[in-house]
Order: sequence, then structure tokens, then C-alpha cells
Amino acid sequence: MSHATTDLAIRAEGLVKHFGETKALNGVDLSAPAGTVLGVLGPNGAGKTTAVRVLTSLLKPDAGHAEVGGYDVLTQAHQVRQLIGLTGQYAAVDESLTGVENLLLIGRLLGMDRQQARRRAEELLAAFSLSDAGHRAASTFSGGMRRRLDLASSLVGRPRFLFLDEPTTGLDPRARIELWDIIRNLVSEGVTVLLTTQYLEEADELADDIAVIDHGRVIARGAPDELKAAAGTRTLVVRPSEQAHVPTVRAVVGELAQTTPDVDGQLVTAPVADPAVLPAVVRRLDDAGVTVTELTLRSASLDEVFLSLTGKPTDQNDDNQAERIPA
Repeated sequence: MSHATTDLAIRAEGLVKHFGETKALNGVDLSAPAGTVLGVLGPNGAGKTTAVRVLTSLLKPDAGHAEVGGYDVLTQAHQVRQLIGLTGQYAAVDESLTGVENLLLIGRLLGMDRQQARRRAEELLAAFSLSDAGHRAASTFSGGMRRRLDLASSLVGRPRFLFLDEPTTGLDPRARIELWDIIRNLVSEGVTVLLTTQYLEEADELADDIAVIDHGRVIARGAPDELKAAAGTRTLVVRPSEQAHVPTVRAVVGELAQTTPDVDGQLVTAPVADPAVLPAVVRRLDDAGVTVTELTLRSASLDEVFLSLTGKPTDQNDDNQAERIPA
């Protein structure tokens, strides 16, 4: 095994998977060094879930090669499963059991004795702020609590690799941020995470590297800041202190940026390719006696990057049905 290969905790090359006429994966390459987060972005039906199922040995690819922790997902699936944790798009807890019982069951299935399983369950309930609710039926948990219990379930066996398939879908902003903190803590302890998401903010917050998938292919790859820089355009944002100055600001920005600015109340925005537009706008507004309360030139957001790459937002449905494959 080459040195380059051993440096990668997760590695996939040329993955292909067909469902009838649908190409769910059409030559996907993915990789992640140990102790990092690889964000996999894509609209519905892009192939994200299919890639996760292949990497976690739940689905056999039609072609290609994949390794997790140096083990082949096809020929060494048993070893792979001993190293990984998986949380899908929907909480997979047994709602008739209590939080403690859910975790105890998994611990026992993993071969722990009753004392070990109970100790691990109590550790995880405390870590996920569920100790007070641990003896209640999971059916009484809020959506955020179920999600935390689901993630805790995937950590009972102390996995080195964690696959999170849209883990915050349906959560409110507070619950989402709480899960982000948990994921950051796991990575700080050396866990390698592959995270699929449709939330661009989530990828921006968590991912060290991002792979954008569309129609079963990786169409872009890089750190969040690299992808934003590659988009090229930036957005000039100007807010005059007085509503009466909006027409002047709009005219100045439009002339210098050579575009038609957007106006929302007192906020004037326009895409610009040349950062020299910013000081030019400052000079022109100063000459016109216009004072501003906000003046920034921000880089492209990941939403804008994604839209420029795929021509559609991440939450737009696709005719591709590959993501909704049977369990």
C-alpha cells in the first residue's frame, strides 16, 4: 500500500452504481485524511446517500474501489463495520424503548457485557445532554433529542469513522447548532467524519474539504474558501444612512460595477469581479456627500458557489430517484 493511500482514512475511486437506467454514481472519487470532516454536497437525487451506503458496506458498487481505514469495503466488509458509525437521514431509535434501553441494546449487540454497556450508555447520555430524559420512552423525545440519541447510538462502539447522512434534516436552528458542537468535539478526538448535507451553512461550519456531487459525479472539490474563491464574483453591499440617498448609491454602484444593482429597502447590492470597485465607490459617494452605515465586499457564499456549479439550489428536487433506494 502506498504512502499516499495510508494517509487517507476514507478513499473511493471511480465508484459506479446503477439502478435500472439510473446512474446513481457515475465514477465518484472521494477522500478524507484522518481526523477531518469531508462534506458531500448535492441536490436531492445527486448520489450522496448511495455513496454513503457503498462506503459503509451496505451496498455493492458496480465498479470502482473504496477503502475505510485501509480496509476494502467489498472484501473486508466485516473489518469496515467494526470501525464505523452511521447516522441516516431519519432517527433510527426504537421509540418504545427508553433512551438508556436503546443504547444498552446496541452495546449488547456489539458484544459488551451488561455492566460495560450500561456504563457506555450513561457516558453517552451525559455527553449528549440526555441524562435527565434517559429513562423516558424515546417516543416522548423532541426531534432534536431523538437526533442526539440517534447520533449517540452510532457512537456506542467508539467508531473511528462516522458517516452522517443529512443528520440535521428537520431540526430547528438551536438543535442543529448543538449537533454541530458535538461533531466538532468528536473530530477533535480524532474521529474522521463524512457528512452529507443540503445545508450550505452546515458544510461551511464543519467541513475541512467539500465535494460537490451532481448527477452521480463529483463536479467540484476543495476547502470552503477555495470553492468560494473559484466562483470569482464577490458581492458589494452598501447601505446609506438616509433613504433619500438610495437612488444615488444605486446609480454609483451600477455605473462602477457595470450591472444593475438589487435594492432591498436601503440595502443596495451588486456582484463585482474587480475589488478595486470598492474604493472607487467610497470616493464617489464621498464626493456626492452620501454617508453610509454599511459598506462591505464579501466573497461568494457557498450557496452562490453551488448555484453557479449546478444551476440549481441544493434543496431543488431532481428526477433522479437513486437516493430513495430500499434499505
